[in-house]
Amino acid sequence: MKTQMMEDPESPSSPPPPPPFPTSPRKRGGWKAIAFILGNESFEKLASMSLIANITVYLRTKYNLEGVFLVNVVNIWSGCSNFTTLVGAFLSDAYIGKFLTLLFGSVFSLLGMGMMTLSAGITNLRPPACETDSNCVQPRSWQLGFLFAALSLLAIGSGGIRPCNIAFGADQFDTRTEKGRSQLKSFFDWWYFSFTVALIFALTIVVYIQTSVSWVLGFAIPTGCFIISIIIFLHGRHLYVYVTPRGSVFVDIFKVINASWRKRKLPITLDSKFYDPPTLKSDQQSGIFARTNRLKCIDKAALILDPSELNSEGLASNEWRLCTIQQVEVLKCLVGIIPVWFTAIACFVVMDQMNTFGILQVIQSNTIVRNFKVPPGWIGLTSMLTLAFWIFVFECVYIPCAKKINPGKDYARLSTKQRIRIGIIMSIVCMVVAGFVERRRRELALQHHSFTSPLSFAALLPQFMLSGLLEAFAAVAIMEFFNNQVPESMRSVAGSIFFLSLSIASYLNTVLVNLVHSLSKRNGRAPWLGGHDLNANRLDYFYFLVAGFAAINFCYYNFFSSRFVFEGRRNDVASDSSIKSKS
Repeated sequence: MKTQMMEDPESPSSPPPPPPFPTSPRKRGGWKAIAFILGNESFEKLASMSLIANITVYLRTKYNLEGVFLVNVVNIWSGCSNFTTLVGAFLSDAYIGKFLTLLFGSVFSLLGMGMMTLSAGITNLRPPACETDSNCVQPRSWQLGFLFAALSLLAIGSGGIRPCNIAFGADQFDTRTEKGRSQLKSFFDWWYFSFTVALIFALTIVVYIQTSVSWVLGFAIPTGCFIISIIIFLHGRHLYVYVTPRGSVFVDIFKVINASWRKRKLPITLDSKFYDPPTLKSDQQSGIFARTNRLKCIDKAALILDPSELNSEGLASNEWRLCTIQQVEVLKCLVGIIPVWFTAIACFVVMDQMNTFGILQVIQSNTIVRNFKVPPGWIGLTSMLTLAFWIFVFECVYIPCAKKINPGKDYARLSTKQRIRIGIIMSIVCMVVAGFVERRRRELALQHHSFTSPLSFAALLPQFMLSGLLEAFAAVAIMEFFNNQVPESMRSVAGSIFFLSLSIASYLNTVLVNLVHSLSKRNGRAPWLGGHDLNANRLDYFYFLVAGFAAINFCYYNFFSSRFVFEGRRNDVASDSSIKSKS
């Protein structure tokens, strides 16, 4: 890319903040820089997913947590890990930039993983082991406090890493060119593919070590991976494109809301004038928005009522009463994402079931294969392999063949609408299949009067494969959609919106689990969920309930939110000629 750093001409007398490290004469950005970013992402994901994939097993076997409380801990921690991405995006965009946010996030994650290693190595930090499957001593308050402190550090680290990793990678491409836009499309798929390969390693070797060899060694390996990820990330510092922080979009959002509310009773006529000052060079490089006709009530924030609202230089005298067209369009952009955001939340609620109840199903299934006991955490490999296989086939087989068949033409990718729709269908089928499989697993366990069902864990593979296809279609498409609907300067925000949907899904799942548990045990009946033994519950009923919610989401998407899904970059971004004329 020609531009090594986005400059802000607002202060011509003082130079813009320098990048975190000295400049280099080598060309910045592109796939060379992406190699280091993906390397960092792979080791970071290997480390974090080594814990995430097996956290349910660890809390169940080492902390003796059970039933609803265990699911609540996992869901709340997962929700906090994704919710902190809003703070990370704010700090990145307003103050320290994506590079330093990623670096600080990695350090916090390293500290949290180190504490988890201590919890596995020091027996006094955990309760004693269960005497029988149903007789377990619960952890003390201070033991839970140490555990929650470690999980909190990991959540803070995730807040710095998750919103900026994809955004920082996307910054390395010049999306003003056709080549850059094409490279960016492939980047999203290869980003998912690279960390999926890391997940496969984490879910095989590391999870096996944790379950069958030593939890201490199994947690020490991810700790070392965090150290390696930081080293790789710093090693590529001279190749990165650094986008200068230009202030938080959240402040601009509040300004637009305040200004439009104050002017809510004023009419917009053909003679109305709007505040649209010359575009800054940094805005031109990250893309500007032309005024649109949707959500006209928000346009009132840029409505000029009186010349006194402008100072002698033609700028707004009070930015909380008069906003620019660009600020207004940014808010419109975010409002337009909300319908699809609700669809994403509903999809991710289904994915959460496999990370908690799906693992608990495996624990109480037959995991013996020729005298080898398969670690329950390995079941997550099914989802990851399915996702990686689909992306590999699509990018390396389908797309090249389509290019050869139609050279010089836009090859036939599945549209964003189609991918999200297919993903929702997968979510429905996933829950229905999981419900019937759980019913069979429970029936066999009760027939044999055993805690562990004789049903092989292989019967659970289809539901995890469907969960992987849900992620391959819906999650990737939604992530791409969020990034394409905002200007380049807001990519951290787009990342935080994606992870915020994961966070809300985790919290919503927590509420749903507790609500079902409370309602189902009324009038002295056995609850659908809860306790240490799934065989005493009706998890199949819960799965069918979630399938019903997924069906409602399918109807909501088809009849409403799909109307807000656009292909490629936002179609109301101003053209190059309009940018030149405005500057």
